[in-house]
Amino acid sequence: MAVRMQYFPGGRNKALTFSYDDGPAGDRRLVELFNTYGLRGTFHLNSANLGHGDRISAAEAATLYAGHEIAGHTCTHPYPKQLSNEELLQELLEDRRALEAITGAPVRGLSYPYGHFDDRVVSLVRACGYAYSRTTKADAGFTLPDDPYRWATTGHHKHDIMQKAKDFLAMWDDRRRGPSLFYVWGHSFEFDRENNWSLMEEFAKQIAGRDDIWYATNIEIIDYLDAMRRLRYTVDGKVVCNPSAQPVWVAVQGEAREVPAGGCLRLG
Repeated sequence: MAVRMQYFPGGRNKALTFSYDDGPAGDRRLVELFNTYGLRGTFHLNSANLGHGDRISAAEAATLYAGHEIAGHTCTHPYPKQLSNEELLQELLEDRRALEAITGAPVRGLSYPYGHFDDRVVSLVRACGYAYSRTTKADAGFTLPDDPYRWATTGHHKHDIMQKAKDFLAMWDDRRRGPSLFYVWGHSFEFDRENNWSLMEEFAKQIAGRDDIWYATNIEIIDYLDAMRRLRYTVDGKVVCNPSAQPVWVAVQGEAREVPAGGCLRLG
């Protein structure tokens, strides 16, 4: 029986996620826009900067970002490669500690300040319990991450986002290619600075409300991919079992089939 792990939740073959950094006041408008159109995103916050200048306060963050993901961005937004191990560990762990006091749950995502990282930084990020970290690289196309700690995006919102949306929507459901991920990143203050909120509004109108797209946060993408990788098959290929706590969809001879959480699916 031919089985390929090619589906996102619900048998969808496409997913869309967003990642916005720093927690500026513009996040209020961006979250409102996301909520209006049913989009989901991840907001990377510097806990030591919350409530300073135009930054969202810690008291507001829990309610503002409800339904989205709060993730780390280090405490003070330093250049990670310039810090000693001890300094970087403090930035990473204290940011987690402060943000978890807001969320009441483990904070498992990160984005590198200034896109600044190397192998040493990655190893410390992993050691601090983060499940992924987003870079500022924008050369991933619509592919899934090969390395969650060096996660490249499809692009910044100002880099031909409308054309990329058209390309993404035009992609036909090719089972041989596998699932496709559209990943947009940026800073909400850039919309104010460049007076182009209409760009994101138009993008949201074009991309929202589609049955073939899974609208997810960064950590939901990572957790689902992990569940996909944990599927186990019998030697004869007739049974697949899912030891994870969430259902996973697979393609069986071109048909979407659900492998239930903690259960098995007989394939033939």
